[in-house]
Amino acid sequence: MKNIPIDNVRNFALMGHTGSGKTSLVDSILFKLGQVDRVGSPESGTSVADWTEEEKAHQISIWAKPFDGVYTAASRKIRRLVMIDTPGFADFIGQMVAAAEVTDAALITVDASSGIQVGTQRAWKAAEKRNLPRGIAITCLDKDDTSFDNTLLDIKERWGEDRCVAMVLPTSDGKAIDILNTPADQVPDELKDRVKGIKDHLIELAAETDDSLMEKYFEGEELTADEFSEGLRKSVHDAHLIPVFATSVKADMGVKETMDSISRLFPSPHDYPVRCAEGNEISAEEDQPFSGQVWRCYNDAFIGQLTFVRIYSGVLKPGMEIYNPTKNQKEKVSTILYVDGKKTTEAQEAKAGDIVALTKLKNTYLNDSLCSPGSEIQFEPIVFPAPVTAYAVEPKNKADADKIGQALHRATDEDPSTKLVHDTETHELVLWGMGDMHLEVTLEHIKNRSNVEMTHHTPKVAYMETITGSGDGHYKHKKQSGGRGQYGECYIRIRPKDPSEEEWFVNKLVGGSIPGNFVPACEKGFVEGLTNGPLVGSQVINVQVELYDGSYHDVDSSEVAFKIASSRALHEAIEKANPVLLEPIMSVKVIVPDQFMGDISGLLNTKRGRILGMGPEDGLQAITADVPQAEMFKFCSELRSITSGQGSFEMEFSRHEQLPAHLASKVIGEAKAAKEE
Repeated sequence: MKNIPIDNVRNFALMGHTGSGKTSLVDSILFKLGQVDRVGSPESGTSVADWTEEEKAHQISIWAKPFDGVYTAASRKIRRLVMIDTPGFADFIGQMVAAAEVTDAALITVDASSGIQVGTQRAWKAAEKRNLPRGIAITCLDKDDTSFDNTLLDIKERWGEDRCVAMVLPTSDGKAIDILNTPADQVPDELKDRVKGIKDHLIELAAETDDSLMEKYFEGEELTADEFSEGLRKSVHDAHLIPVFATSVKADMGVKETMDSISRLFPSPHDYPVRCAEGNEISAEEDQPFSGQVWRCYNDAFIGQLTFVRIYSGVLKPGMEIYNPTKNQKEKVSTILYVDGKKTTEAQEAKAGDIVALTKLKNTYLNDSLCSPGSEIQFEPIVFPAPVTAYAVEPKNKADADKIGQALHRATDEDPSTKLVHDTETHELVLWGMGDMHLEVTLEHIKNRSNVEMTHHTPKVAYMETITGSGDGHYKHKKQSGGRGQYGECYIRIRPKDPSEEEWFVNKLVGGSIPGNFVPACEKGFVEGLTNGPLVGSQVINVQVELYDGSYHDVDSSEVAFKIASSRALHEAIEKANPVLLEPIMSVKVIVPDQFMGDISGLLNTKRGRILGMGPEDGLQAITADVPQAEMFKFCSELRSITSGQGSFEMEFSRHEQLPAHLASKVIGEAKAAKEE
């Protein structure tokens, strides 16, 4: 059934704002492909795409999931549609990013009742990043007070009057026509002039793809059907033509026509070749060495580890030996599966354009490349957005203490937009994600799958300590307890060091006051001393230590003695050098619609943020600011509340800055109280 020529494969991702109808459209397409016997619904919990416990509970898509099927188009040509349904909720953007990187085109959904939203913009940017061919499905036209034409007008204003062209139009009787496949005598009278105008424009776009066609067009000659068809596909491939489709799943309107347009206009794997990490183009031909990339991993309760691979070239068959150049490991292909929701079907082979799941791979994980042994084909890793929100997590009961680490590592291995950090400064296990919803769902997923329950709280801030002045330190470690004693004496000076300076330890000893064989022990003592500052016990940074004098004993001196002496001398010097607390400062970029600029600017100011700039970006407004990390832990939920989910932000560590005195005294007081407990 799957033995379809590569030229007839259409591989695309469905992307858009949450609730814009992506999953409903997938359910309808699967029904028309004969993959299911009825159209499911996310709202009723019957969706084939949103089938996990977490997705049913929250009624949103959470994971990117592949589907495919064979389709006989209106032209009677047999096509294979390979598609990935992606989440639209901002917290799960990593799943959309992965799908956009391993597909040949994008179908972006726009809810006619809501128009272009933040999630629509995110989807568009993901497609623009790779210059993906794309189409736009205007959905939910069955809702009251919706207008295809008004939504189309907004799309044209945002992304181009000439290139965003309606290819599936709604009719006054609640049906839809595909303007390329509908004979002229079957076009409703109210649309005849409009369809003719669109076709004239499409002929011009098709002609612009080739000099000989342009010459033919200007000379008034008609393009042949093949020239017109190939010209349109080339125009879509180059993103000079963005076809727009009218759809309503509930009214069963426009879905089949959209499938026909996709099968006719979207590229095949031949049309959209990729390049490996070395910049070489990878041919999709079957006689080429096999190559593919892992874009998702998932641990199924019944099957075990599933490794999802997009195949770019060659043929993959069960029993083959393949090579993982990322890990320099060989693997044996056990079972190849086509995965459609809960349903899995074994495949005897897979080719370019296919998205399949491999079982029982031992050394292959997300972002790894796979290829035929000897070919060394490796792809650039997918770059996922950095997480912005964190929970400090711990087991709910002692029985789960031994299982929590494995459960968390498994979850973060599957989801690259999460990150697990064991903070050595605060001694907390910190789970980072893209938002509160993302973290809550991750913990739910762990509980459902691994039966490990966790509690969480706001993480502590990993403060640092430094000095603002110079200081001297001296310590003589002398201990006699019968037999050989301990003796070591150190004199040191410290001063602030610029972060750009590499040299932090300076040996100014003269005359052999401390023998050279004991100097490394002194240096170790300084290193240990810098890990435990006098204010709150945090690491001390940006300090230069100068060892200039000391004394030793021929019998009693030892490495341990000098290590203790140097550490104690350092602490004395730090206390004299006006130590201060440093807090981490984050570089933050917030993207919001115009109407929320004032509210978000005010919110950042209340968080001790310094606004660095404002300006338009992709139809929205971007605010850049430096904000203390301590103020950012609740920002995700605050931003969502103020903007009704229309705002988004990204954040990364920038530097450390001195904590204001009134806040520092509070932090120091809390640290001392905790130490006394």
